[in-house]
Formats: sequence, structure tokens, C-alpha cells
Amino acid sequence: MTKRMLLHLKNEMLIANCLANFIGVFLVKFLIDIGESPLPTDVFQNPVVDFIDTIFTPFAFLFVGITTYFYERPIRRYLTAKYSNTTVSQNLASTARRRVLNEPFVAITLDFSMWMLSTIIYPVMFWLVDAGPYVIQRSIVHGLSIGLITVTVAFFMLEHVSQKRMTPHFFPDGGLYAIPRTLRIRIRTRLAALLVACNLIPLISIILFIQRIASKYTDPLVTMDLVGSAIIINSLLFIAIGIFLTGLVSRNLTLPLREIIQTLQGVRNGRFDKKVQVTSNDEIGYTGDVINEMTEGLKERDRIRQSLGIAQEVQQHLLPRHAPEIKGLDIAGQSIYCEETGGDYFDYLTAGKDGSRKVKIVVGDVSDHGVASALLMTTARAFIRQRASRAGNLNQIVGDVNRQISMDVEDSGRFMTLFLCEIDSQIKTIRWVNAGHDPAVMFDQRSGSFVELTGRALPLGVSEKAGYQESQRKLAPGQIILIGTDGIWESQNTEGQMFGKERFRKVIRTHAAKSAIEILQAVFDEIDEFCHPLENEDDVTLVVIKVDSQTNLN
Repeated sequence: MTKRMLLHLKNEMLIANCLANFIGVFLVKFLIDIGESPLPTDVFQNPVVDFIDTIFTPFAFLFVGITTYFYERPIRRYLTAKYSNTTVSQNLASTARRRVLNEPFVAITLDFSMWMLSTIIYPVMFWLVDAGPYVIQRSIVHGLSIGLITVTVAFFMLEHVSQKRMTPHFFPDGGLYAIPRTLRIRIRTRLAALLVACNLIPLISIILFIQRIASKYTDPLVTMDLVGSAIIINSLLFIAIGIFLTGLVSRNLTLPLREIIQTLQGVRNGRFDKKVQVTSNDEIGYTGDVINEMTEGLKERDRIRQSLGIAQEVQQHLLPRHAPEIKGLDIAGQSIYCEETGGDYFDYLTAGKDGSRKVKIVVGDVSDHGVASALLMTTARAFIRQRASRAGNLNQIVGDVNRQISMDVEDSGRFMTLFLCEIDSQIKTIRWVNAGHDPAVMFDQRSGSFVELTGRALPLGVSEKAGYQESQRKLAPGQIILIGTDGIWESQNTEGQMFGKERFRKVIRTHAAKSAIEILQAVFDEIDEFCHPLENEDDVTLVVIKVDSQTNLN
């Protein structure tokens, strides 16, 4: 801000108000009077009348100017502090902002009060000197006309100066609507003022003029000549005023709307950096504030979405990309999350010299889904991998992991179900521990029967003292082991029906002769078809282990 700009800002509202008063006086006293004959000179021969008439208009301008100046003192101090880069107190800032918003109303109240005072002083003065009813009526009409024209012009000029010049310095971040104890220049207020300026004031002025002329002159030709001249002059002048005020109103409305549209176009194109410059405390200003809040929220959501995208990428890399190659086994697994991240988990664990014939397979399901579940899933994965790399039975592994998770989740209410199994293709067995998880299913192609690999134990994270039991079963060629999460059979269609375990088993029977990856894909395809057009509301995970029917495990 330069010193010249500071000087302009301090005086623009005052100058605009003085200019509005000058326009009102000029139009009424020097132009509208063309249609009428001048007042009798003998009226002003009285020294009191002449004195009052000489000083009233300068006094009115001076009084309005001085009063406005004192009203603007907090505004001026605020601008000076900004110019000199000194700290502005909260009290001064609040007072200055409130007065900037209220000044148009304060100014027009002062203007109208002064010219209404003239409608009292002049008629009383002319009545005292016995100037006659025509002069008295004319002074009343002139005072009212100046007051109405001044108020109307001042209203729109001050609003324009306030919006375009003052508020950007006092409200750089908007928020005008939230300032307490302020009068609001609503859109309907502007339209009502424009209606008064362009229709009612000209109509009233012409009607009153016709009545005065008709009461003064008895000659119809003189009356018609004066009325015709006055109507033409009044019409042209008020048309010019109407065009000027309509331009101001149009500019005050269209510029903020244009900026709002540009901001929304940027939002539509994914740009959230542009903000609406709010310059009014009406409905448009409030809309601008809401849009700015919306863009801030969208920026935050975009940042979260990018973070979730990174989290999704990281979590997807934590899941196995390829199944291990174990002699006599065909393995496939996949997790599909209903959000960017999820709480389902599966993993293959092989170790040391037994890695070619032994594999540990783990499937977990954290309560709920989303970011919180993904964090617990990641933690559990680290615990399981670290503990499984050391010696110990499956129940010991699960017990140790449970104690670690229980200390982390404590009273959060979160937990994780887990199914951990180890398949040894050499000794033809599967050993498993079920920690509150849905039982894995074993399908025997020869008998066409299903067997559940059950287990009774608490999920991980419920209690540090929970104990876990290890179970074991022999394997046979052609058997298929399926370890999944409840997102499979709890998937719902548009009628609210669940996919269910029977439908799941039917898919397995139908595609049992295919490879593990084909069985896996068939299950997911069937779920998609069943749920369409709905999206899954839970994470879905399935691991398929198929025992090679050509391998002799006896």
C-alpha cells in the first residue's frame, strides 16, 4: 500500500457521500427548477431568510462531512496501522470492520436527516414571512426530492466503494457475514432501492410538480407549457440516473457472481487453490464464504485421497504378489478392499530348508474396515512374520502375537480374527489354529463333501490370556482347501439377500476341476454378478490351496 493509496482509501467513502449530496442538490436546485419559474425575489429580502438560505446547504455538507469523519476514525486508524505495518489490536480491527460494513447505512441516515431538516426549516421560515402556500409547498417538495435522490445515489455509490475498495483490505479472507451487529445489504434491498430510484421518485416528483403548477396558474396554456417542459426534463434526468444506478447495481452483482463461477469452474477441473474474494455481507457474500470453505474441504479431501492412495499402494505391496511354489500344491490368493485400504490380510510364510515342501498360510480379518483397520492389519502382519521366523508350534505363534496385539489395542474395542495353517506336502498333513475366524473349508472331489476346519478360541486382541489349540488333519489328492473372510458370504444383492456359504460351496463344486487361480476368479466373478450393481460393503479375501490329484500323498 502506497501513501497515495492510503490517502484515497481514507477519504473515498467521504468523497462518495459528498458527491451524492452534490448530485441531489444540483439536480433539484439547478435542473429541475428549469421547469418552474424562480421564487419571488422579495422572499429573500428578509435578512433572516437570506442568511438561512445562504448557509444551510454549506452547513449541511459540512455537518455530514464532519460527522462522517468522526465515524470513520477507527477505519482510518486501522488503515494507518496497516500502512505502517504496526500491530492492530483485536478491538480496533473489530470496530473498524463493523463500521466499514455499516457506513453506507449511517451515511444515508445522516443525509436524509439533514434534508428532512430542510423540509422543516424552509417551510416554517417561508410561513413566518408569509411567502404563500406555493412557496411553502415548493420548499417541502425540494427538501424531500434532494433527500430521496441523495439517499438513493449515496446508497449505491457507497456500497460500490465499500465492496470494491474497502472490504478487500479489511476482509482479505472473507467472513463478512459473520461480523456481529452489522446491517446487511441484501439483494432485495438493492432491488427495492433501484425500484424507488427509477420509478417512485420520478413519479412522485412529477405528480407533486403538476399539483403545484395547477394550483398556481389558472391559464391552461401556461400550465400545459410548464408541465410539458418539466416532464421532459424530469424524465431525461431520471432516465440518466436510472441508467447510472442500474450499471452500479449490475456491476455489484455480476462481478461477484462471475468470480464465483470462475472458482466453481476451477473446482470442476480439480483446481482448489482459487478462492472467491468476498466483498459483501449479503447472500452472494455468504455463498462466497461457503464456496471457500468447500474448496478448503475439497483440498483436505484431495490431500487425504492422495495419502490414501499412497497407503493403498503400500498395503497392496504388503500382500503377496505371487504364490509360493510348493511341490504337489497349487495355491492362489487375493484380497479386494471395499475402500482404498482395508483390514483383510493374507500371507504365505516359508522358511529355511523346508521352504520347498512346507508353507504357512495365514488369513486375517480386522474388525471394521478402512484406515484404522489397515494400520492394525499392518501391525499384525509384522508381528506374525517376526514370530513365525522363530521356532515354535502354531498355537505358540498365535499366542505370542495375540499378547502383542492385545497390548496395542487395549480398550479400543478392535480385534482381529485369524486362521493360521501349515501344510507339509511330504508328510501329507495340514495343521491349523483358528482364532475366532470363520472355519476354513476342505472339499473332497472324490466324495463331493465339505469339511470345516474349526477351532474355538478368541480373536486376537481380546485378551492377553487367551489360549489357542492346534489341530491336524491328513490330506488326500484332489482336495481343495479354501480360507476366506466373511466378506464373501455376507455380500448382499439389491434385495438384501446374502451370498451365503451354500452358494459359495456350489461355485466350488462347479469349478473344482480347474486350477486354484481359476477357482478363485470364479468365486469373485460370482460375487460381482450376485451383488451387481451394488459395491461390496466389506473387504473380501480368499486363499485357495488345491492338492495335486496326480501327486501320491499316501
